[in-house]
Amino acid sequence: MSKEKYPQCFGVLDFVFPKKENGFRITPADCLACSHKTECLKSAMEGPGGLKVKDEFVDRAYESGMIGFLERWSKKKDINRRLKEQGSEVRGQKSEARGQRAGIRRN
Repeated sequence: MSKEKYPQCFGVLDFVFPKKENGFRITPADCLACSHKTECLKSAMEGPGGLKVKDEFVDRAYESGMIGFLERWSKKKDINRRLKEQGSEVRGQKSEARGQRAGIRRN
């Protein structure tokens, strides 16, 4: 299925998995009725916002005693590494686009 057939909200984390007043995230009823819900939520969770949500999950698990200090440290370190990798990929794309606008070619 092509991207054009998806709803406008497809993959937008703050719409498909918003944080409520109590700090928890919940999928809205409108999304649960959508035929694209699983693919949409997976798409939203693959980006930097999804890594931040995973970071929230780790903190909540630690606070509730479900994981220990070392496991929390390890998971948070992995999440931060992946966030930096995604950030450098985005920065690389932006600097390349700036270079193209300025007429600079990279080999």
